[in-house]
Amino acid sequence: MRELEQLFARLAKSAFRGKFRLQAKDLQYLQAKGLPTICEHARDFVGKRLAPALIPNDGKQTPYRGHPVFVAQHSTACCCRGCLQKWHGIAQGRMLSAEEQNYVVEVLMHWLRREIQRVSDA
Repeated sequence: MRELEQLFARLAKSAFRGKFRLQAKDLQYLQAKGLPTICEHARDFVGKRLAPALIPNDGKQTPYRGHPVFVAQHSTACCCRGCLQKWHGIAQGRMLSAEEQNYVVEVLMHWLRREIQRVSDA
């Protein structure tokens, strides 16, 4: 499996990816729901918005705010199939495998945990 720390080091070099942070409202939602529930939300979003082979609105299917997972998706380049191909090497034009979906969720949850830690350290 891909090394998450290497991925996050590459993502840190992107000014666009680096500007995403959880806002107070996102943090409150995350705290109220808990990481297990947020993880289930991430699985649902990935399964419905990223996993299909063809996505009619690819590149625009992930809102920039409204849920902590959406913010994580943009920060980690897991927001559309184009970004998944560019940053994660996951080819477009085919359904994501269960392993690939699990990988995307793992990346998202890793970012969310790091963001929680960043806020608590501040």
